[in-house]
Amino acid sequence: MSREETLGKASKELMWKEPFYGFFLLMLNKVWNNKVPTAGVSKHNINYQLAINEDFWNSLSENHRIGLLKHELLHIAYFHLSMYFNFPDKRLANIAMDMEINQYIDSEYLPEGGIDIDNYAELNLDRKAGCRYYYQMLKQAKDEKDKNGTSGCPNFDNLCDQMDNGGDGLPDHSTWEEFEELTEAEQKLMQKQMDTLLQNASIQTEKKRGTVPGHIKDHLIEISKLEPPKFNWKQYMRRFTGASTKVYTKKIRRKENRRYSENPGLKIKMKQHMLLGIDTSGSVSDSELQEFMNEITHIYKCGVDVTIIQCDTTIRSIEPFNPKKEFKVHGRGGRVKCATLYSDVQ
Repeated sequence: MSREETLGKASKELMWKEPFYGFFLLMLNKVWNNKVPTAGVSKHNINYQLAINEDFWNSLSENHRIGLLKHELLHIAYFHLSMYFNFPDKRLANIAMDMEINQYIDSEYLPEGGIDIDNYAELNLDRKAGCRYYYQMLKQAKDEKDKNGTSGCPNFDNLCDQMDNGGDGLPDHSTWEEFEELTEAEQKLMQKQMDTLLQNASIQTEKKRGTVPGHIKDHLIEISKLEPPKFNWKQYMRRFTGASTKVYTKKIRRKENRRYSENPGLKIKMKQHMLLGIDTSGSVSDSELQEFMNEITHIYKCGVDVTIIQCDTTIRSIEPFNPKKEFKVHGRGGRVKCATLYSDVQ
């Protein structure tokens, strides 16, 4: 089989076993690059891409190819590329990050030479504790080795000797150097692109009744939280919609009825009501729809009842807005797509 066919086969197997990472892989650009020792994540415009050494790829078994793909995807999904340059010792950071993500890969899929936490039992490391934890623990063990000649863990001592003698055989993330010179604006653009990919992969996974990793769910909830309004809606409501009000009355015992003694009084509350139209045609992106709903939520929080009209080529839906409930987007060129809003409205 050609390299494209073997890559396609491994991708299908990954999709079957773990749909989230399969969908995530489909959305990434893949290139063959024999300047990369094995495989690695590199830069592609304002997005990530997967670079693979063809000779190394051909040397792997089918299971190890799947493990290699998942390994590189985990580096992206665990945001290692944005954290990497904060660590002073990049060699230890490479080991710590591989130690974290390889715990999520079954041993039969982990290529030979991969960092396996089970091989460092003498260090008494916690499982699935995060790369920052592993970096600190490995730094302490390395300092102990430099001071006393041994860390108490023979396998880690061998890694330290490899680092001191040039680093042959150690985890290599040389392709990540491309990200070090990014401006702050470029970093934000790349992060937004990645958040979109993660969100789309999560949506596709849930449609197929697959499981989305817990930390990805937490991240998506965090980025979906309500952003500050881009417009002073309170001032606008007072100036423009003063007459569009609804009157609510409520009987209360705390207030005496002036006309009929012994009866409860009435509390009168005025509330504005707005009819808002949103464009749900295919020319409007998912991120733009999210911005629409963010601003509508802020309008609702001003004490305004909101009814939403959704339309593309025609009116698709007219319904009251409630940010506590799932909001279904209708239209999008005949498709129906669900978008869940997360709000702090009580």
